[in-house]
Amino acid sequence: MNDVSATGFSLVIKATKTFPAGILVTTFADDADPFDLPAVDIAQVGSDINGNMVSWSTPTPQSLTINVLPGSEEDENLSILLEANTAKRGRRHAGDIITIVSSYGDGSTMTARNGKITNGSRGNSVASAGRLKSKQYTFTFQDFDRTRAK
Repeated sequence: MNDVSATGFSLVIKATKTFPAGILVTTFADDADPFDLPAVDIAQVGSDINGNMVSWSTPTPQSLTINVLPGSEEDENLSILLEANTAKRGRRHAGDIITIVSSYGDGSTMTARNGKITNGSRGNSVASAGRLKSKQYTFTFQDFDRTRAK
């Protein structure tokens, strides 16, 4: 039998300038997927003039999305990271290079390296249910490593 429980999942996010010691993320959203790794295309295909299929590899950055509870310590720290890396008139952005280490309850890990924070909300949105919406932060990475549970 396979156990697919996500209990015990956590992240450490290191940003070279803003948070070099790292941010521990253990408080995740309850109304959105806490951690999402969308599929990426690693190859392209086409046909030559005679209808023969041809293919070629395409290096593709990997995006990932983290959803946290609004107002949590994790949200406050990720908001600081987003703001520090936002380009604005009259100031230089931090230019952080980001690494995220994901630890799963089964003992496996995933490390995303050479990344940037690419998207996030600067304020709190309100849902029609009368609560604050979860805060979403998106990152994009060049390199990924994964270890399997033993």
